[in-house]
Amino acid sequence: MKTAKTKKKSVKDIIKKYDGDKTAMIAILQDVQEEFRYLPKEALSSISKQMEVPLTRIYEIATFYNAFSLKPRGRNLIEVCAGTACHVQGAANLMDRLERDLKLSCGETTKDKKFTLEEVRCLGCCSLAPVARISGNIHPNLTQDQIPKVLTNYK
Repeated sequence: MKTAKTKKKSVKDIIKKYDGDKTAMIAILQDVQEEFRYLPKEALSSISKQMEVPLTRIYEIATFYNAFSLKPRGRNLIEVCAGTACHVQGAANLMDRLERDLKLSCGETTKDKKFTLEEVRCLGCCSLAPVARISGNIHPNLTQDQIPKVLTNYK
């Protein structure tokens, strides 16, 4: 776990990567989220101070885009597509199985911080429905029975 001091250094390095350019705020927030798996309050405060941008403006951006999370996420983000094609092909059944197997509800993180389960509107893989993305990896034509085996591939 990163300490407040190492978080500040990481945030400082990320801001420096973009030369403190305020127009790069979304990219900065993306990098911070990649570093910590969410947007910690301390990191947002640090960005505000270092870039001289009101904290309210940063929260406005962070809460507008669904890709950002203000809550800690697990090491592996499971995104179940709920777009029309996936819905018709049984995405709800995948979500039910994942919730049962992981003992959590959509939007929650397992106690061991291994998985976070979320629903997304579309992953752009309609011909492969139903689809889930786990830690960036697409799992096409997924069935409930395949889920336990798929999950064993993630630490």
